[in-house]
Amino acid sequence: MGFKTAAPRITDEVVSRLRSWEGRSEVLADEITAVPFAALSATLDHRDIAVAPGTPLPPLWHWLYFLPRARQSELGEDGHPRLGGFLPPVPLPRRMWAGGRLRWFSPLRIGESVRRISRIESVTHKAGRTGDLVFVVLRHEISSGDQVALTEEHDIVYRALPQPGDASAPPQVAPCDAPWSRHVTPDPVLLFRYSALTFNGHRIHYDRSYVTEVEGYPGLIVHGPLIATLLADLARRERPEARVTHFSFKAIRPTFDLHPLRVCGKPSSDGKSAQLWAQDHEGWLTMQADIQFE
Repeated sequence: MGFKTAAPRITDEVVSRLRSWEGRSEVLADEITAVPFAALSATLDHRDIAVAPGTPLPPLWHWLYFLPRARQSELGEDGHPRLGGFLPPVPLPRRMWAGGRLRWFSPLRIGESVRRISRIESVTHKAGRTGDLVFVVLRHEISSGDQVALTEEHDIVYRALPQPGDASAPPQVAPCDAPWSRHVTPDPVLLFRYSALTFNGHRIHYDRSYVTEVEGYPGLIVHGPLIATLLADLARRERPEARVTHFSFKAIRPTFDLHPLRVCGKPSSDGKSAQLWAQDHEGWLTMQADIQFE
């Protein structure tokens, strides 16, 4: 396994420059079309259903829209757009969508023309146990017509490549009381299909030689948004008539394509919310989430 040299230290000057991105915004327009809906439905192994104008999007399926549009020549070695542009040019090679918080005011529906206003809320630096960490909070507001349908915050974490001798964070044992449960096989085909549906070029999800030899992971990494989608999908399978109003999630530990994973849930006694989590084949917690229903 070959690790690259350590990334440059994140100095106060670098932090100040990165923080100049705070407050930047962009506006994108899109249309909620039927084909991505049907394709993700098949990817998540749902039976084929008719997708007609007005069909509401299930929770988190809006991630199929407003896709990145960087030209091929604008991509970096890792498959992401090169540093700079809308997001700040954090000089750390690993980036992870570490969590998020979402609130729905009304469902997005097939056939609607929608607009997304995105804003960089904050850029912060922390010296972690294994080096520098930079946290970027990105806020989205999605509207249909003149009505806000959804607000969302993304937590993006940047970090250096691991170095020999770096200690790993101790794993957390997942809860064992799961009234809701489903096993998922995150094979390369599933990861490829989700990458394609979200136009995600990040090589850690499909290029085994890159992810193992350059970034130092043992296998292909299951997308954090895919795991979050599987958790929300579990709640949808268990509570198909309930309308989701809030969803929050936090990535705890990477999940790889080497073994099956399990998505689990435990509803509250009043049925208005549920705790959700994902765990790996050893029973370690990999993601936790909370969902609220109306």
